[in-house]
Amino acid sequence: MSVRDLSHITNIEDLRKAARRRLPRGVFDYLDGGAESEITLRENVRAFEEWIFRPRNASHVERCETRRKVCGTELAFPMVLAPIGYSRLLYPGGEIAAARAARAKGITYALPTIAGHSIEEVRAGAQGPLWYQLYTIGGRPAVEPALERARKAGYEVLLVTIDTAVAGMRERDLRNGNKELLGKSLWAKLPYLPSVLAHPRWLWSFWRDGGVPRLPNIVVEGEPLELMDVTAALADAALTWDDLRWVRACWPGPIVMKGVLTAEDARRAVDAGAQGIVVSNHGGRQLDSVAASLRALPEIVAAVGKQIEVLFDGGIRRGGDVIKALCLGARVVLIGRAYAYGMAAYGEAGILRALDILCADIDRTLKLLGCPSIDSLDASYVQRV
Repeated sequence: MSVRDLSHITNIEDLRKAARRRLPRGVFDYLDGGAESEITLRENVRAFEEWIFRPRNASHVERCETRRKVCGTELAFPMVLAPIGYSRLLYPGGEIAAARAARAKGITYALPTIAGHSIEEVRAGAQGPLWYQLYTIGGRPAVEPALERARKAGYEVLLVTIDTAVAGMRERDLRNGNKELLGKSLWAKLPYLPSVLAHPRWLWSFWRDGGVPRLPNIVVEGEPLELMDVTAALADAALTWDDLRWVRACWPGPIVMKGVLTAEDARRAVDAGAQGIVVSNHGGRQLDSVAASLRALPEIVAAVGKQIEVLFDGGIRRGGDVIKALCLGARVVLIGRAYAYGMAAYGEAGILRALDILCADIDRTLKLLGCPSIDSLDASYVQRV
């Protein structure tokens, strides 16, 4: 399906509704849901409503400059496609489709460790800039070869996730039997099969793609890890600040720490020699009742100043949300669910449609603000209410 066929899709919520129709409940809820009571999940989105714009009217901006460089990567728009694990369950093309769409829009994609396509397959599928996201699943014997593979394949930045000491309590996944559905016992699957069987188009594409994929970027004792083993493996893969010295020895390029929510952690990242941090609560999927990312952003920007590049992640559904985060000090933003809904609904064409919507929003919002460039944005363009 081409992007032109999706002209009836006007915003990200339209893509979310389409994804909900196509996916079995367990797969959709994995993408859509958060931890525990989902307080942080909701607040990530609602926090943007607390900020209003202060435009400079009676102005004419013919063309807006949206390019930005972050951690050495040139971007046509101030966005990075965030790593989303299990993407191949959403759509067979998964990570390759995301990388291709990012290249088409002149931005970059961060390939997750928990990916259904290999580091090399994604690189072959898209020759634009790529980042690699790191979980230390499998320990150093699994991590070090993966980092060497990413380095040789030309991935530019290492995105190190630091907020997964254990997997969050994602109650929707428990209710939907995701562990059982990914397991090998047919008997255990039976109570949860009606929702899967009610979505034959998704089921056909899933089995045509080979069924439950292994994880080719996590090789343990010579074999790619099985998908159902990941949650248990996370409990043994907690990353500490001391581990960053080992990671630095394995990775010569820029390192960005993802999962910073306090000034204290931001300063530790500076001291550890990271080139960037991502203000993020993991999309509300880890510890519930932590601050919405947008509310944490000003504290962190004030704490580090220009010592380190500050990126932002969480709750973005419109280009205006991107602009608000930039006004509050973020250099670029990571987009997660906003593009993943498009992937789940329509594959690569859906990702491109999501990006087209967001990019058009950014350009229009800048013009309505009377601001010719994202470099001209600052806190004077927004006001908290």
